[in-house]
Amino acid sequence: MGLEISRDHFEEHEFAEFAERLRQNLAALSELLSRKGFGVGATTLGAELEMSLVGEGGRPSGVNQAVLAKLADPSFTVELNRFNLECNSRPVALAGRPFAALQHEFDENLARVRRAAKAYGARVALIGILPTLTPADLERSAMTDLPRYRALSTRIRELRGKPFRLRIEGEDRLDIECDDVTYEGANTSLQLHLRAAPGDFVALYNAIQLATLPALAIASNSPTFLGHRLWDETRIALFKKAVDDRQLSRGPLRGVPRVSYGLGWLAGGALDLFRESVELHDPLLPVLSDEQPLQVVRAGGVPQLAELRLHNGTVWRWNRAIYDPSEGGHLRIEMRALPSGPSVIDMLANAAFLIGTALELATRALPAGRLSFEAAHGSFYRAARNGLAAELLWPSGRGLVTVSARELVLALIPVAQRGLVNAGVDATESGRLLEVIRARAESGQTASVWQRKRLAALEATRTRQAALVHMLDEYLDKSESGVPVHEW
Repeated sequence: MGLEISRDHFEEHEFAEFAERLRQNLAALSELLSRKGFGVGATTLGAELEMSLVGEGGRPSGVNQAVLAKLADPSFTVELNRFNLECNSRPVALAGRPFAALQHEFDENLARVRRAAKAYGARVALIGILPTLTPADLERSAMTDLPRYRALSTRIRELRGKPFRLRIEGEDRLDIECDDVTYEGANTSLQLHLRAAPGDFVALYNAIQLATLPALAIASNSPTFLGHRLWDETRIALFKKAVDDRQLSRGPLRGVPRVSYGLGWLAGGALDLFRESVELHDPLLPVLSDEQPLQVVRAGGVPQLAELRLHNGTVWRWNRAIYDPSEGGHLRIEMRALPSGPSVIDMLANAAFLIGTALELATRALPAGRLSFEAAHGSFYRAARNGLAAELLWPSGRGLVTVSARELVLALIPVAQRGLVNAGVDATESGRLLEVIRARAESGQTASVWQRKRLAALEATRTRQAALVHMLDEYLDKSESGVPVHEW
């Protein structure tokens, strides 16, 4: 997130100084974005793959730091909870065979982390939320012992003022008191990074926002949490609530949550997203750098903007603008809504469908004027709640239509293919991955649907918790086999 964090306590004056530095960073970024040719370059694709570690009896295994030490590879890092790890892929050119390159890297890295985890009696789970978690697994002691996470947790608790009740309505009803960000650590995702030239950013960002609706529905993979059957993609609700720093001690919730779909269609440019993050959200980690960013820009250099990058890393929009000072400086769009798993081929197919659909939609002057942002916002949450059964609002040649997510996915497959091919992606590669999406939509079997079906069948002869353990064991075997979920 831009700066190394070695402390877990900060004074109030440091938050004020950090807020002022954020304003300087924004001014420097504004000047940088007006520089001719800034951020122009080949489109690249990167990914961050989060995973959980599972021990005996399906229990989360808190050995992430030991596994990380055994791997001794900077492409791996620990995450919030002791049973979380993340693997960062190298960016690859979008033109050509980017998904084959990502597959090779995923396969190689997963093989390595599985070997390292096995030494500690653990397996790797690629799944949106571990179905076997209990409240005892998410107590404060579950947090990875690093200053970054302690400081983050402390500040959110201070801002929130008191515990809140985590309520999620699904097939069951979850109602539990939550007082720590460790609940956020229950979530794991596949985060995609697509480089975007400043001049293309607005159209591409809005298109990604829109394409996320069907992509989320077809990719859903977290139907249970704490033994409750909830949304098809429960991560969406859980993440939003688990890091909500809005001040409950002052009455009803006001303001913008740190996790959101956004405030409206983007109009002015990427700078607006960074400015919103600064203006609408209190700093959580006020670590200061020595850089004078305006001086760097005016001398013709590319600033680090470490404070802005750090702060932006604590505002978790489902689609987020990223500034990166490397390679002469550039912008990316980070797509955060897709879950981890179930298999590598499933994740690559999800990525191809989301990115291809967005690339093609970006050429169509959509969605401004055709679909209100409020309608898209509602459809986003319906996709998370109901998966392929969700009814989504969508702009079409006939105007605004209501269509099932399943029908929409099938209709968008040729759209995604055009988007990828026009961007230079090998047609055979994109076609192979989109056929996985087609087969999943036609069968109706997403990873969430498979989990629900297996749980129902296993509960006929077992308790809920025993059924979840058995289901997870089956899931891990199938995930490791590499077979796409529609064939399970």
